[in-house]
Amino acid sequence: MEFLKVIAFTHHHIDLKSLGKLVICDENLEGRLRNIQSQLNISEIFYIGTCNRVEFVFLTKERTDKAFIAKFMQVLDMGLAPEFMERFLDSLTLYENEEAFNHLLRTSCSLESLIVGEKEILAQVRRAYENCRDAGFTGDYMRLIMDRVVKTAKEVYTHTNISKNPVSVVSLAYRKLRELQMCGNSRILIIGAGETNQNIAKYLNKHKFSNFSIFNRTLSKAETLAAELNGKAFRLDELEHYSEGFDVIITCTGATEPILTKAVYSRLLNGDTGKKVIVDLAIPNDTAPDVVRDYPIHYIEVESLKEIARKNIQERYTELVHAEQIIAQNTEEFDKVLKQRKIELAMSQVPLKIKEIKQTAINGVFADEINRLDDSSRELLEKVMCYMEKKYISVPMVMAKEILVKNA
Repeated sequence: MEFLKVIAFTHHHIDLKSLGKLVICDENLEGRLRNIQSQLNISEIFYIGTCNRVEFVFLTKERTDKAFIAKFMQVLDMGLAPEFMERFLDSLTLYENEEAFNHLLRTSCSLESLIVGEKEILAQVRRAYENCRDAGFTGDYMRLIMDRVVKTAKEVYTHTNISKNPVSVVSLAYRKLRELQMCGNSRILIIGAGETNQNIAKYLNKHKFSNFSIFNRTLSKAETLAAELNGKAFRLDELEHYSEGFDVIITCTGATEPILTKAVYSRLLNGDTGKKVIVDLAIPNDTAPDVVRDYPIHYIEVESLKEIARKNIQERYTELVHAEQIIAQNTEEFDKVLKQRKIELAMSQVPLKIKEIKQTAINGVFADEINRLDDSSRELLEKVMCYMEKKYISVPMVMAKEILVKNA
């Protein structure tokens, strides 16, 4: 893993708002990386930018001391004020060689994430690498590294329970709904059009739920969400007069008093006596206690989901030891892969040299003698030469690999 470096700005040392100042938009990325490559003797590089990390993964023979990193940031030209520049320089983490490789593995396996076990980071790292690869910023060495990174992450997610149970309130709420076996045309009232309800609505829409009515204080926000879901939009004050019936209510507002009072809920039922579902993700709850007490409902509320999330996170952390073992095994294997690749590259000229020797022998040194042979003899000689050529190419490679294995 010689010459591999990672400059990392992450949630571990920088608040997320400040981290956003380092995110590079797509249209500026190529120019900035070209400048870095040309001015700092960096052979390969790719950039990772997510909501909680900004990282530069690169290869260089240069000494990556504080002066190098300071120049790296200056060439990057993020338009940071001097005080911000100093702050970021003090907050970054530099990984080198095997430590850098280990960091990449741990990151892609989500061991460095805000929530251990979230698979999204692997897709983000792959996409970041592929974008820079397609733009010509990476080569053979980084290809080998990323192949091993992806292999390791897949093994961790497959052979451990690190990502088995969801930990976000939204994903847990959706799982609870799914357990109730709601049908796709269930009538769903969504109260509030903020980020939480947007996310759970996307889950539902993705899984073929299609009958949505959205209520929000600001009608335009309800209309925006309704357009995404092919649903209907209403102002929040229209809720108590809504008479089209419902099967599920999903509510998450910033109200300090319950939205679903007993009077409002009774009018929404409009005489329906069937058991309903209320998903209340608001703090404090949007559902009045007497609604939960006096009506037949499946009540899913945020505090119980948070407790499940806490237990799931704890279960994930117990899988860390197994994940670390998989990472260690892949690191050991990859060291052999790199050595083998070095041999392959070092001997890549052997076939060409052997072909040159063969052509010199046939067309130069022994040309007169060969021309005096009959067709059958020349054909036989050609077969012998081709056989010898293949053996001369394969034998050194096999012997080199055997030496590598014995030394290992």
